Amino acid sequence: MTLRNLRQIVTKAVVAKGKKRTESTEVLRPPNKPSGILGCWIINHTHQSKKYGKYCEVSGKFDINVWYSHHDHSKTSVYTETISYKDRVRLHYRDGATGGQEDVYTKVIQQPNCTEAIITKCGEKFSVSVERELLAEVVGETKICVQVHPDDFEEEWRFDDESSSSSGGHGDGNDFKKDFGGEKGDSDKDSSSY
Repeated sequence: MTLRNLRQIVTKAVVAKGKKRTESTEVLRPPNKPSGILGCWIINHTHQSKKYGKYCEVSGKFDINVWYSHHDHSKTSVYTETISYKDRVRLHYRDGATGGQEDVYTKVIQQPNCTEAIITKCGEKFSVSVERELLAEVVGETKICVQVHPDDFEEEWRFDDESSSSSGGHGDGNDFKKDFGGEKGDSDKDSSSY
């Protein structure tokens, strides 16, 4: 194989990837002094990403909802607070930076999830542990090398030989009746007999 038989094709492909798992603790202060925590869940996660050199910066936010009792367990409420975050995901290039136009796509592997929610020692705040995991991919131009066959060639196809023969006359139709089980005059039968 010589270099004359090689061609370079410019195409788009994933040229870099990065993944980051983050654990954080958020401190929330509800309007009422909590007596106990009845539940905690996280919803409404949104994010956007931008590439800076060999890093992808992901900016996002989510809502933490804490269902809690107060006034000596005589009442319950749900306290909601929006939390913003910024994660820097390190990108790992397989072949080095392309230097051209690159697009960044971020996929959420683990949505923000509450792993623990407790009342702090002061008794007036919540301490909520949150974990999340993100995957960043960079799509850019890259080159692939293909071999070009120098001569024309015929592809090899495996198939069964098929032959047919026909006669000049119309025949008596017996072959047709034999294949399809029909009898002469079937089409003239009254449809009410079916």
